[in-house]
Amino acid sequence: MNKRLHIASDHAGVALKDAISRRLAQQGYEMIDHGTHSDASCDYPVFAHALCTAVEQENGRGILICGTGIGMSMAANRHAGIRAALCTTELHARLTRQHNNANVLCLGARMTGDILAQAIVDAFLDTDFEGGRHQRRLDQLSPNA
Repeated sequence: MNKRLHIASDHAGVALKDAISRRLAQQGYEMIDHGTHSDASCDYPVFAHALCTAVEQENGRGILICGTGIGMSMAANRHAGIRAALCTTELHARLTRQHNNANVLCLGARMTGDILAQAIVDAFLDTDFEGGRHQRRLDQLSPNA
């Protein structure tokens, strides 16, 4: 399993981003932090695009955090190689990996408590894509399908 993980947030998600990064680094993940690094107001698309570009180039995985998770997921899914999912439960995280092969997890720092967010991250990282019929459906998402 690839232990390199990209992470980014806007100002609303910086505290949760830092907490998740610290914990995952302790678990042996190489954390690549694309910002922001303060709670000063900033524009979430800048950080979403930076992370998604890196994830696409590496065929990697990432975590995006903003206040609700909605803005980050909208910005991320504008990238052709990104399958970003806003998850509010561990089940969402498991199923989006199993069925959708999501490569970017989006979280809402103002919507999800720290303990639940950590559990969602764990479920996302610990779950594999099932392939099979799910791959056929993913293939249909391509603009050329």
